[in-house]
Amino acid sequence: MSDTQAFIEEAVSLLGSRGFTTDPELVTPWLTDWRGRYTGKAIGLASPSSTEETAAFVRLCARHGVPIVPQGGNSGMSGGATPDESGAQVLLSLRRMDAIRELDTRARQVTCDAGVILQTLHEAAAAERMRFPLTLGGKGSATIGGLISTNAGGTQVLRHGTMRAQVLGIEAVLADGSVFDALTPLKKDNRGFDLKQMLIGSEGTLGIVTSATLRLLPEIGERMVAWVGLPTIGAARELLLHCGDVAGDMLEGFEVLPAHCLEAVIAHLPDARAPLAGNHAWHALIELVGTADAEDAVRAAAEKMLAEAFEKDLLEDAVLAANEAQADAFWLLRDSIAPAERAIGPAMQHDISVPVAAMAKFVEEASPQVEAKFPGTRAVGFGHLGDGNIHFHVLAPAGASRGEWEADEGKRVSAFVHDLVDDFGGSISAEHGIGQVKRDELGRLGDPVALAMMRSVKQALDPDGLLNPGKLVPLAKDHATA
Repeated sequence: MSDTQAFIEEAVSLLGSRGFTTDPELVTPWLTDWRGRYTGKAIGLASPSSTEETAAFVRLCARHGVPIVPQGGNSGMSGGATPDESGAQVLLSLRRMDAIRELDTRARQVTCDAGVILQTLHEAAAAERMRFPLTLGGKGSATIGGLISTNAGGTQVLRHGTMRAQVLGIEAVLADGSVFDALTPLKKDNRGFDLKQMLIGSEGTLGIVTSATLRLLPEIGERMVAWVGLPTIGAARELLLHCGDVAGDMLEGFEVLPAHCLEAVIAHLPDARAPLAGNHAWHALIELVGTADAEDAVRAAAEKMLAEAFEKDLLEDAVLAANEAQADAFWLLRDSIAPAERAIGPAMQHDISVPVAAMAKFVEEASPQVEAKFPGTRAVGFGHLGDGNIHFHVLAPAGASRGEWEADEGKRVSAFVHDLVDDFGGSISAEHGIGQVKRDELGRLGDPVALAMMRSVKQALDPDGLLNPGKLVPLAKDHATA
């Protein structure tokens, strides 16, 4: 019996036929990343139903020296949950671990398993007149474990912060199969390093998140959503400052997108239409929210905010959503940008950040530089203006072959964009993680001291390199691949 066959038989014995499978029909759909850039092979697909089963399976992998690729909803943007092509790795899915263990409205917190879908958590919180203050376009597939492992952002970071800010406690299985249990939230805890923060954003390279305690907020009593037409992204920056002055903590979202993105979405969604008449080079989507006792204040703030913006010539046109259905329709336009752009053809997508005050300047300067250096391309930037996170897409020239262009000229495009980001003192990954897409670029541009610290932590917690190998942590320079 081969070592691989022995491992498979032990895995089936441990997890059962439902918990471990090598059936190609069940495994294959999970071998390609959401963007379709990477397709790997795997010994099989493990789907434990509890933390105890996860720990036992990790110990089995450690004994056999089998590398593990943890996977949540497989909706990541950086290839961080896709195995390599060797066929020697195993996929570990947390999707069966989907229990909401406890939802405490008085403590304003919820404890849930890693496989809980974000939208499911939203619905569970809403049923108790609470809300979880993080959302994104992939909420119907993204899991809590994946969101924690990538320190996801989304459209509410302006007010509430990234996933890191939502995590009160965490449970994770380490590379040796031991369980790190820090689910109980403490306001103060000075017993050394904050180890849960080290696991957040580590993309499964240091431990496998199995459960978390998350903060909740009271449900929204009123929200006002506005769609605004603008001449430039610089004007959007001035409008953002104005909105912050008028609305204060009520300002929850401020998204910007160029006309090209809106046009792509309208072409992509059969029933979509532009919220405003006329042509505008840029658009902003603004959301104000308040609790049940502040409904009148939210509406008054929104009306005042837009009226004064008109008076100050900060915008060209604007409309307030008349009801919840229209507000949702506005947000659907924003959330559909990524699939709409993908449908157009090959593109290099860059999830980057620069200092908030420099975001408008970056887009204004970087777009023409990219288009001049790579003739035929089109550079479009959109995203979370309030936190400096730009989704900077560079569309391939007409007629470019999907797959070939990204692997050739696309790589040079990304290196050029990342150099521009570095010149602005920014980050090549704002909210999507590093995965395998940006690992080598992180090695090229990252601070040598920070990279050495990352490698040391990885070596200490996963000395055999079995947890999500080839992701996030760059190889040492003398071993780096070109």
